[in-house]
Amino acid sequence: MVLPSSIPSPPLAWAQFSLGPLTIHTYALCILAGIVAAVIITQRRLARRGGQPGVVLDIVIWAVPIGIVGARFYHVFTHGSDYFFPGANLWNVFAIWDGGNALYGSLLGGALGAYIGCRRHGVRFWAFADALAPAMLVAQSLGRFGNYFNHELFGLPTTLPWGLQIESTNAAFPTGLPAGTLFHPLFLYEIIWNLIGVVIILALERRLVLRWGRAFAVYLIWYGLGRSWL
Repeated sequence: MVLPSSIPSPPLAWAQFSLGPLTIHTYALCILAGIVAAVIITQRRLARRGGQPGVVLDIVIWAVPIGIVGARFYHVFTHGSDYFFPGANLWNVFAIWDGGNALYGSLLGGALGAYIGCRRHGVRFWAFADALAPAMLVAQSLGRFGNYFNHELFGLPTTLPWGLQIESTNAAFPTGLPAGTLFHPLFLYEIIWNLIGVVIILALERRLVLRWGRAFAVYLIWYGLGRSWL
């Protein structure tokens, strides 16, 4: 058996497809898959703690839209020069379909939305957050597959056998490097890191009492460490 010497990127045509008058982005489908997985996992975990059936979906209805708004505005305010300059079209601030969403903004906005949803439906916020902790890592792992289809989130050049193939015509391909250069697949590293985090949280819950936000704190620490390294 011959092991592959690199990871090929999928055809760029797979990044989006048309469905009637609509253009469907594969990245969006990956994010939706993550949201669905997170809802199912969180509902099961919360139900074991006395939560009512379907209450997670009621909370998500608040968390997801406000999370999307937070992700967009965090990106805009941290990339102000891209949107605010003489002659700029200020409507581009709202053009989320052109890309530009920040994860930390989605966490802040999503947390606010979840807090509102929990208050409206009589769920303790920290109980919800602890139930959500491993589900968030699963959701983020699924979402990172969107980066693979978009040929993005790759790192420094590498000669390792799992180096990622990126076409030299890619706008993010570093200048001065020869075509065929392989890169560290950061999206894959994050997927693996996140899934290890799921195992760690579940293992800690078997040995310790991770309530009142402690499980969510482990998520924040684990994910923050991974992001810093990447």
